Amino acid sequence: MNSWITLANYTTATAALMLMIINMISVLVGRSMDQWSRRFFGIFFGLLLLYTFSNYVSVLWEILPEPHFTLRIKYSLYFESLLSGMMIPLLTVYLLRCTGEDLRRSRVFLVILALFVLYFALLTVTQFTRFIYYFTPDQVYHRGAWYPLLLVPTALSMVALFVAVFRRRTRLSRRQFYSFLLYILLPLFGMLIQAVFYGLYMVVLSTTLAAMFLYIFMMMDQAEQNIQRQEELARQRASILVLQMRPHFIYNTLLSIYYLCAQDTKKAQQIILDFSSYLRQNFTAIVKEDTIPFTEELEHTRAYLAVEQARYEDRLSVEFDTPFTRFRLPPLTLQPIVENAVKHGVDPELGPLRIKVEAREAQAASVITVTDNGPGYASADDLAPHVALSNIRERLKLMCGGTLDIRTGETGGTVVTVTIPEKNRRPE
Repeated sequence: MNSWITLANYTTATAALMLMIINMISVLVGRSMDQWSRRFFGIFFGLLLLYTFSNYVSVLWEILPEPHFTLRIKYSLYFESLLSGMMIPLLTVYLLRCTGEDLRRSRVFLVILALFVLYFALLTVTQFTRFIYYFTPDQVYHRGAWYPLLLVPTALSMVALFVAVFRRRTRLSRRQFYSFLLYILLPLFGMLIQAVFYGLYMVVLSTTLAAMFLYIFMMMDQAEQNIQRQEELARQRASILVLQMRPHFIYNTLLSIYYLCAQDTKKAQQIILDFSSYLRQNFTAIVKEDTIPFTEELEHTRAYLAVEQARYEDRLSVEFDTPFTRFRLPPLTLQPIVENAVKHGVDPELGPLRIKVEAREAQAASVITVTDNGPGYASADDLAPHVALSNIRERLKLMCGGTLDIRTGETGGTVVTVTIPEKNRRPE
């Protein structure tokens, strides 16, 4: 054998073995995958580690002088070939797991398993015949006349797996689809190189690289799924929290309407109209999964404040300064902020509560500011937002990349600032 081929084989065998050791360690110490996937890749990489080790030993025996042989290369090659054939059935198991199919009822798995049994039988028979491949007494490897027959089960298995992956592409994520294809195509590329350069072992390295990319892509895909799952949980939690209406607010409003029906019928009718508008906006928010125009949120806030002003009369005054309204935001963003200001700001001992709502166009953002002259916060430790405001901050970040800032005003009171990125603006 040419010296450059021998050197190339030793280099690729060493590289493949080192890569599999690294992959195995990453599976053992990693925690980003679910338990089933970690167990699968532990078995998968364990077999590949034995596979690459067998290849390394075979190449090393070709380099060492004959007295150093302790086992025959024939048995090392058999073990290496057997481990190589196990990879496609294992990969099929993982494919069916990704698509949620029952392994016992899968035709493609039964076909690939049958092909592996045929491959195992041919490989075993080869050890006692000279038809497929054989070794001379001086340990020189030779291919027999029927050598292509040994490649047929493996080739058919790869074709069956390719067809199975392609037919299930709609049930796989993009990373899953590409990683399965890569695992099929890379070893095929290695086989082509090995066929052109006789004696050059490239299948082992290409298989190892394909397995590494498969693991990386699957790990990235599961990490992304975990993030999406956490976001969905946050969205559900936010939906539950945002729909909570203060029971005492509803009770007080209905009680006010009850007394006004006898004292001021027109005012009672107006409160009922405003309260109905407020409830309608709250119920509409149940089905809203996307941002809404600021004008809708502004209408909701005005309806709420109309009800509160009817209750508090001179103890509550509100000023709106909103010349800029061409942007979108999560539903029930402004209204709970104003409600929080009323809830914590109305105090007979402090005099009338004044609230100012502003909306401005800033550089690359839309800014809403809610200012009040309420009691504010006694210390910096009290600046932690209430549950409602925490919920708003979470939804802003999740739904539109916005932020919420709370601080004490220069002359007391509270200033709440909502910043909405420019991407949420509506066209003219």
